[in-house]
Amino acid sequence: MPAEPASAALPLAAARRRRLRADRARQLADLLRHQILAGGFPDGVLPLEDALAADFRASRNTVRQALDLLRGEQIVARQPGVGTVVVCEKFPHGLERLQGLAETLHEHGRVTNEVRTVGPVAAPGPVAHRLGLPEHADVLCVERLRRLNGLPLSLDLSYLPMDIGGELLGCDLENTDVFRLLEQLTGGPLGHAEITLEAVNADAHSAAVLQAPRGAAVLMLERLTHLPDGRPVDLEFIRFRGDRITMSGVLRRSL
Repeated sequence: MPAEPASAALPLAAARRRRLRADRARQLADLLRHQILAGGFPDGVLPLEDALAADFRASRNTVRQALDLLRGEQIVARQPGVGTVVVCEKFPHGLERLQGLAETLHEHGRVTNEVRTVGPVAAPGPVAHRLGLPEHADVLCVERLRRLNGLPLSLDLSYLPMDIGGELLGCDLENTDVFRLLEQLTGGPLGHAEITLEAVNADAHSAAVLQAPRGAAVLMLERLTHLPDGRPVDLEFIRFRGDRITMSGVLRRSL
């Protein structure tokens, strides 16, 4: 294979160096993001660029590029006279236990709910199928904007069978998790849930309600909760602001 002309090889080599530095910056940003979310900088200030470069054995240019990525995510900001500071707090949402949002985040403040929609609707086909109901059977539809310490955190849309969900109409949906209310109504703990988690772009409605930029990525959690006897009782579509929540759990490998 003929060698590349010298004039062509130089730009290619420079492009490879830029790509390599960009890869290293992304990898460093991932490590720093983890440290930030894990509380690794309790005073809210990151070390100086030279210190970060020494700690991670990276060039100063790579460190600057990594910090630029985190600034673009609005996780850190440059503050004159101080340095790089943490500006966004993400709240941990575990994936190991079946809990409502207020139960999950009780250590971080008060969860309140703005009930935007509540009432019976004819179940769309896929909803009826997931809940084990006849097609077009009535279900209770509940949409709530959920806030933590006043900050919009998630937009929850729930479908419940009317024989159980109908009793929620007289309950305090503004201050109580649906899970807790269901357990009070059924007289026992819930069973298990199937979940799917993915990133989606916020539509205009969701973005406006969550006070997020239109088209911003949100975490979509789809959860189908069952009673202990296996009956499906609550189908939820939950859109979390991705800049305010982080999902975590422990997975064990079974042989």
